[in-house]
Amino acid sequence: MTPRSDPTRPTSRFRAQDCRLEDLLEILAHGTDAGEYPHAARVEQGVVIYDAAELRAVVDAAGHDTEAIETELVHAWSEGPGIVVFTGAFEPAVLDRVTEAFDLIITEEKIAGGARGDHFGKPGMNDRIWNAQEKLAIADPAAYVDYYSNDLVALASRAWLGPGYQVTAQPNIVRPGAQGQTVHRDYHLGFMDDSQAAAYPRHAHALSPVLTLQGAIAHVDMPVESGPTLYLPHSQKYGPGYLAYWLPEFQNYFLAHHVQLALGKGDLVFFNPALFHAAGFNTSTDIQRVANLLQVSSAFGRAMEAVDRDRLVRAIYPALLSRKASGMPEERLDNVVAASAEGYAFPTNLDRDQPVGSMAPPTQADLVRAALADGWNVDRLGSALTAHTERRATH
Repeated sequence: MTPRSDPTRPTSRFRAQDCRLEDLLEILAHGTDAGEYPHAARVEQGVVIYDAAELRAVVDAAGHDTEAIETELVHAWSEGPGIVVFTGAFEPAVLDRVTEAFDLIITEEKIAGGARGDHFGKPGMNDRIWNAQEKLAIADPAAYVDYYSNDLVALASRAWLGPGYQVTAQPNIVRPGAQGQTVHRDYHLGFMDDSQAAAYPRHAHALSPVLTLQGAIAHVDMPVESGPTLYLPHSQKYGPGYLAYWLPEFQNYFLAHHVQLALGKGDLVFFNPALFHAAGFNTSTDIQRVANLLQVSSAFGRAMEAVDRDRLVRAIYPALLSRKASGMPEERLDNVVAASAEGYAFPTNLDRDQPVGSMAPPTQADLVRAALADGWNVDRLGSALTAHTERRATH
């Protein structure tokens, strides 16, 4: 007996036709209620603003019991505007020492191998340090310790992700005249194009934002003309948003209705990665915008067992070639590749394993699929796998 489908039940995946601007506008209409954030100093342009000194005093008075504040932060990132700012979170002297280390790293990398851009900015207009956390630790361990001992970075990370989180960081230096970004969401699904994101079920769209917390530390004063990030508060609550932000009507709405907050040196921003946002244009004539972009990841985004997938793929590739020659259907061969090779591009070394024409570099599984399609021999695949592994190493 063939079960009848329920026309009222949504499909398991979002589709582009599910994206309706009026649905997003209904979500945005509720705005931000300042009364829901008793520890905040104020709400500005719908964004919850905390004074770092005042918040620290509350934590001290509570005997370092942060549960109430963490609950408030989680509400802001999930049910509220999706973004909070901690003003004055870092001491200027600590920032200056780290900025000096970043400048030295950038100079050395330019000498070694030319300028590096980011996903959106062209080399020469933007400077990006990939894997800056490891590089800072090697360059100036004491500065690293002073910087990452920050209690508000830990408070925010723990509130959203729980203990066991991992931090990565990518400083971005944006010069006068540099272009802004197009509206987007962030890692994980935000680093895929619309067709890739559409292949994931609805519940994965809901899960992706709770695996990561995005942040930024302002290393200099950032008036609006320097291009601090544009945000659309509350947009993280829109279900099909990973598909919607590619559509012209949503991009146009963002351009017309975003908010943009000036930041002071030492301010700290954290936001839900599903929030619609984009770096602004640096229209100033003399401000070099310096922000360290933090990406804090859940401890749970890992498999239970360690598997040497390079070794596994090398072992099975001759059998894959044999099965292909004997007529095994392509989809069945692909099932083997999906179960065996690394199918996700990250984490990687973005200094060497750079995306070309997309937000993510090719995966190991992409490499094996190409080898099978073109009939590479074992030695050619082996050389390609070795090069792939070397590109992903950090040293």
